[in-house]
Amino acid sequence: MTVVLMVGLLAILGLRLTQLQGISASKYAAQAEAQRLRTIVLPAARGAITDRTGHTLAQHVDLRAVYANPSNIKNAGATAVRLAPLLGESADTLVKLMTVDPAKNIKFVYLARRLTPDVGDKVTRLGLRGIGITEERGRTYPGGSLAASVVGFMRRGEGDMLGGGGGLELEYDGLLRGTDGKRQLLATPEGIEIPSGKTKQINPVPGSALRLTLDRDIQWNAQNAIADAVRSSEADGGTVVVMNPRTGDILAMADAPTFDPNHITAKDTDALGNRATQDAYEPGSVNKVITIAAALDRGLITDETPITVPSSIVRGGVRIVDSEAHGVEHLTTAGVLARSSNIGTVEIADQVGRSGLEKALRAFGLGTRTGLNFPGEGVGLLPPSKDWSGSQAATIAYGQGMSATALQMASVYATIANGGVRVTPRLVEAITGPDGTVTATPHPSGQRVVSAQTASTLTAMLEAVATSEGTAPLAQVPGYRVAGKTGTAYRPDPVHGGYQGYTSSFIGFAPADNPQVVVEAVLDNPKNGYFGGQVAAPVFQKVMSFALTTLGVPQPTTKPTPLVLSLDK
Repeated sequence: MTVVLMVGLLAILGLRLTQLQGISASKYAAQAEAQRLRTIVLPAARGAITDRTGHTLAQHVDLRAVYANPSNIKNAGATAVRLAPLLGESADTLVKLMTVDPAKNIKFVYLARRLTPDVGDKVTRLGLRGIGITEERGRTYPGGSLAASVVGFMRRGEGDMLGGGGGLELEYDGLLRGTDGKRQLLATPEGIEIPSGKTKQINPVPGSALRLTLDRDIQWNAQNAIADAVRSSEADGGTVVVMNPRTGDILAMADAPTFDPNHITAKDTDALGNRATQDAYEPGSVNKVITIAAALDRGLITDETPITVPSSIVRGGVRIVDSEAHGVEHLTTAGVLARSSNIGTVEIADQVGRSGLEKALRAFGLGTRTGLNFPGEGVGLLPPSKDWSGSQAATIAYGQGMSATALQMASVYATIANGGVRVTPRLVEAITGPDGTVTATPHPSGQRVVSAQTASTLTAMLEAVATSEGTAPLAQVPGYRVAGKTGTAYRPDPVHGGYQGYTSSFIGFAPADNPQVVVEAVLDNPKNGYFGGQVAAPVFQKVMSFALTTLGVPQPTTKPTPLVLSLDK
């Protein structure tokens, strides 16, 4: 009986061995290999972002992370002592990370992240059991806060980058990020590669690079100018836009306050957007150029048309006055604009009519996005004229009761500077693909808004603003002819409703006889002075002076045509 039992057992063992060594050999070999197989992600280099001359604003950097396989570490204390000086962590902290419940079978724990490659090399040379190195994506912004509101920032998750979090980093994330590669290899249980093992690798494809229209130096100057103005005027914030009116290229777009995308903290939350494209404000008197342009273009007035301006008028039950009290004045159209008369502008708007004014506002680009394709770009508020109240039909003529973004208003003045043709603003000049192919971003065809004659007449009228007879002598740039307009608007109170404080602005271009640069300066709720000619015009002057010099724009040899502003003796 015993013999029979033993023979039976041997037969069973034989069959099992036959199955293991023959029928199932390949299956178990594959399982064994799978247990030793490691897949390593090879991060793609994110494309760089540069200014128009090639100066780097954002770039990829190689980083390393150090990890541990706790089940393969025999002496956590000794391992921690050797790692601590390299990782900048205490040995006690590292021991805690490497000491886990064996029942949880944890194979991977990060010990340190965002390390430089040389630190990773030093850790590798230690040859510590259960300790490994992996590559990580890194992003650095060499200029710190320079153009941060335009370039944007990266989202992070547990130390690694997840993708663009704002600005152009977000808008062009798909192009910038590239395609990750991977490497498969055989390794020992300790995580050490087996040299003779088979490897398979798919190389990463780097992301495309962006060359912007921004000029680093003009951007730097604009940021400093608006930051100084926000501090000195005790404003809540401010923005500056610098454009080429012929091409729509944005040379600078600066915010205050701003942030450093290398080190974003909780206090930076309110500054992470882009004021010029996102924040809508009631523009006030800078909007008067549209009302007057509409009347000029329809042949209803000329620059010399007499306008009688009483001390006040009533529209829709609301009394409308000018910023400074006066008796009856007899101005020309040019005088109405130069002296920024609300009353005179409303009287001109009465001739244009509601639907005509709305048509002009929309033709200049208000009430719709500019076409810049910037994340979160606003459209402002411009209700249909059929819904305007009696008072609103009057106040919209001088920029109250409607709203626009700073970029929209800069585009309005660029249209006048460009002879009445509106061009779409542009921020990305060219894209360089992974293979080095450079693709220029096309310039959309322009759209005529008003005639060249209307634009020329408006330009001459706007020149009078930046004189001792106008509201902004502080906007003058020595050696250049400047055309522009002040804006001092009541500021909507976002908390309590109604109005509280002011929005102060100045928008203009130079040289007036051959416009090359448009500059807009906007200050939100300044408290130490608030008139646009007082707090915003000096910002314009600083930025415009620097931009003209930087771009090498020659001083004009022509003189402005004298205009009649007042008919009073």
